[in-house]
Amino acid sequence: MAQNAAEVLIDTIYKWGVDTVFGLPGDGINGIMEALRKKQDKVRFIHVRHEESAAFMACAWAKFTGKLGCCLATSGPGGIHLLNGLYDAKLDGAPVLAITGLQFHDLINTHTQQDVELDKLFIDVCVYNNRVMGPDHVENVAELACRTALSYRGVSHITIPVDLQEKEVSKKTRSERNVPHHVSNKWAHSARLPDASDLRRAAEILNEGKKIVIMAGAGALNATDELEAAAEKLGAVIVKPLLGKAAVPDDSPYTTGGIGLLGTRPSQEALEECDTLLMVGTSFPYLEFMPKPDQARAVQIDLNPTRIGLRYPVEAGLVGDSKASLRELLPLLKRNADRKFREEMQAGMRDWKKLMDQQASRMDMPMKPQVVAHELGKRLAQNAIVSCDSGTIATWFARHIPAKRGQMHTLSGTLATMAPGMPYAIAAQLAYPDRQCVAFVGDGGFTMLMGELITAVKYQLPIKIVIIKNGTLGQIKWEQMVFLGNPEYGCDLDPNIDFAMFARSCGVSGYTIRDPKECGNTMEQALNAPGPAVIEAYVDPNEPPMPPKVKPEQTLHLAESLARGTPERGKIMKTIFKDKIRELV
Repeated sequence: MAQNAAEVLIDTIYKWGVDTVFGLPGDGINGIMEALRKKQDKVRFIHVRHEESAAFMACAWAKFTGKLGCCLATSGPGGIHLLNGLYDAKLDGAPVLAITGLQFHDLINTHTQQDVELDKLFIDVCVYNNRVMGPDHVENVAELACRTALSYRGVSHITIPVDLQEKEVSKKTRSERNVPHHVSNKWAHSARLPDASDLRRAAEILNEGKKIVIMAGAGALNATDELEAAAEKLGAVIVKPLLGKAAVPDDSPYTTGGIGLLGTRPSQEALEECDTLLMVGTSFPYLEFMPKPDQARAVQIDLNPTRIGLRYPVEAGLVGDSKASLRELLPLLKRNADRKFREEMQAGMRDWKKLMDQQASRMDMPMKPQVVAHELGKRLAQNAIVSCDSGTIATWFARHIPAKRGQMHTLSGTLATMAPGMPYAIAAQLAYPDRQCVAFVGDGGFTMLMGELITAVKYQLPIKIVIIKNGTLGQIKWEQMVFLGNPEYGCDLDPNIDFAMFARSCGVSGYTIRDPKECGNTMEQALNAPGPAVIEAYVDPNEPPMPPKVKPEQTLHLAESLARGTPERGKIMKTIFKDKIRELV
């Protein structure tokens, strides 16, 4: 029986490992929806409540599984809604295939309804982007789209006019050069190893170092043992950009934790004092936290040759997979007998952990957000998958929810968009039905896509959603005050929503925490509840996400902001003063 274009599309992506498609039906993709209905024994369609969520879920699927994520949206506004999640995938290097519909092929660009040329709109976000010109074009385009997204770890986009989706593939319409089935789904795996001379040069630089820091990012998530082995040989410490949070567990003696505004003081001090830097699978974008350009000699490992030397001047660049490259490099490294640098950083880390534990054990009212993160972190399963949102929530995630060996932790790293926390958790639970999947989100981000709670109910996904409820867009509030010296303006979320009641109205268990003394027990109940559950935790809106080191100009800007009329400035000053006193004593 002859197949139509949509059926060929679904068959082709299935051969490339796509067995789950996240999307929302629409009249611009009716042919594709029918093909999915016919082939639902192979490819499941996950019906979301917003196309942005579909793209976030496809991105998360790629991040958590390493496989190709896939999302589907109708023509015009449906396709437009995908873009934020697709940029999340682009900036974090997640392979995603986006499929969209177009209007009738002979009415495109004639001011017809929903007449948006999505292939033109998607140019910047894609590594491959094409419009299907006929049913005989589909197999070629779909195969190349999948191959390119996986090869270049980016976004591929296919858009198909609605009337072509149900057209049969036919010898009569095929061009003479388009030989049937001339493409294949065979995936060519590269050794992804650096050049031998580059490896020797890198080893020379690292072996001459005395104060060595390894910066391990998202590209090093599969290289835990190799990172620790390199740190042991070199007497080095491992610092972690947030996307590399799970590259080594936080209880590893080699790591000083995160780096950047959300990082630790020992990590910042390590980079300030190091004489040698080994960057592994990272494009950490915050240059102000890097060593000064003339301070340290540097080696970089990255799969993408264009990223070598992107953030810091390097003397040796190793183009290859992080795990494989480190395995080749390790035999060339000599043991650094001087352990003083790491011992100093380890001592600093012990002090930092004491400070974090102190912040997380406070019984003040209103409750501190650190308490909630801490109580969650110590109750997570050994193989838990934790998704976070953007904002001040990421500070508590970074510092108070430790990454354990065997867990996965991620968020929107480079785009740092709000709202992916719950969609990420949904995708994780669909990919790993037997693992604990938790979203740790803020009230601002959650309200953006809170309708996806219905998706969790629909597919009976036992995700747990912990909402830090401070009634404000906290990150923006503090940036206005501390970076610019302006009074907080426009960040208030009142009237806020009773999220526990909302959860119960959706048929989901809803829990509320106000008292830090009850936080642990309530968290325990919620995590063990059957099915999905929402935990809303009321926290102090005036608790600042303090950087690891406060700069004088930040103190000055805060003083300016308060003097110029920031709301609740008295409470803010009282909170900061109390926090600092506790830190000193």
